[in-house]
Amino acid sequence: ETQIEVIPCKICGDKSSGVHYGVITCEGCKGFFRRSQLPTVSYSCSRQSNCQIDRASRNRCQHCRLQKCLAQGMSRDAVKFGRMSKRQRDSLIAEVERHRQQQQQQLQGDAQTVLSYPTKNRQDRSPQLLQPMAPTYSYSGDAELLTYAADIHPYLMCSPNDSQVPAMIYRTSGISPTSRSQGRGDNAGFDSRQSSHDMMGIHPYSGLEDPYSLYPHSLRNIDELCASIVRSHRETSQYRVEELQALRWKLFSREEIQAYQSKSVDEMWQHCAIRLTDAVQFVVEFAKHIPGFRMLSQNDQIALLKTGSMEVVLVRMSRFFNTENNTVFFDGKFAGTEVFKSLACGDLIAAVFDFAHGMCALKLTEQQIALFSALVLINADRPCLEDRSKVQRVQRSVESGLTHILHRDNQESLIHKLYQKMGVLRSLCSLHMEKLHWFSQRYPLTAHSLFPPLYKELFASEAELLPGTTH
Repeated sequence: ETQIEVIPCKICGDKSSGVHYGVITCEGCKGFFRRSQLPTVSYSCSRQSNCQIDRASRNRCQHCRLQKCLAQGMSRDAVKFGRMSKRQRDSLIAEVERHRQQQQQQLQGDAQTVLSYPTKNRQDRSPQLLQPMAPTYSYSGDAELLTYAADIHPYLMCSPNDSQVPAMIYRTSGISPTSRSQGRGDNAGFDSRQSSHDMMGIHPYSGLEDPYSLYPHSLRNIDELCASIVRSHRETSQYRVEELQALRWKLFSREEIQAYQSKSVDEMWQHCAIRLTDAVQFVVEFAKHIPGFRMLSQNDQIALLKTGSMEVVLVRMSRFFNTENNTVFFDGKFAGTEVFKSLACGDLIAAVFDFAHGMCALKLTEQQIALFSALVLINADRPCLEDRSKVQRVQRSVESGLTHILHRDNQESLIHKLYQKMGVLRSLCSLHMEKLHWFSQRYPLTAHSLFPPLYKELFASEAELLPGTTH
């Protein structure tokens, strides 16, 4: 199977994770380019706009890093791998093969060198050849630069339906956050014929993908697990905390609020379903990079996402909440409960705002939010799990990570409060399902035909199973 990851990041030379915005890049450069496209972002170079950009220096000059991204062809409108022309795909496959051959030659050369070493040196070096999948981390002066563990792979899988590329298809067309529809009313990238695992990019587990399943959880491995989860949280957050802080007093005008309130119930539900689906896509990407998640069966990955993704969205929403005026970031500005009046479910909106206010009162760090989000998602008590014991093992490792972070921060007392919040989350999601059931009965055309397919897949089918409810 051909894999794009053998080609280094075209921007900084780090290990790549696939085609992002039209160029093969690492997760770090993907996230950097995504953030650089925000309307509030502007970079300048303090030198002569010719700074070297590599793995070690990539964070020193954001201006030159962005210029290199653009020079390499990164673009928000870039096609994804599955939609490239045959010529582009053939060229990429040829480049992958070239890098494979170079790696093979280098490995052979290394092996020859090891074999020619005296016995003592050979004993010192051989484990590196025997354990190529061990996770590797580096630190470049900023916690955000912790590199992913080796379990992070590009989303490539066999595609029996693609005759032009029989060996692979790039699996981000349905779920990548790079296609987020901020401020737009579309749901591009979705195909209503896709199954759950296609829409979420969930694939059968390969034992090589998860080094955390291979050895005990020493303190070093707990640190690595936490670092991987925190990095994934940062890379899949729609906005950084600093960006939200800069926008926190950007409020909707009276006219804008009235425009939202004048929408019909079904129009506003559809609008919010699109926004919620957008947030869920980021949660799916976050989940796939939780160590151990891809060790689970395809069924169990989907079951956890179906029941837990909304809860993680609500946890993340607390980052978007301004407690000083009780507003939440929505459609580019901060909105109070009155913006959502035409949804006709004021009790749900009030409960969601109360939860966000309560989460903010805990004053969690980004690291704590990341580990708590992972624990909310990896819950062995969810229904429809095939291998509950395997989910429990992953859950225990995430629990250990959260406990470790809280102990390090001298905030062990938070753990009880966080478990209480998990109970509130379940109640909120049950209320959401009741409201959706009510809406689906009243506006069946919108619910069945106009909602984003991923939203319907995650929520609508469950809502239909609820007994008759009153609004």
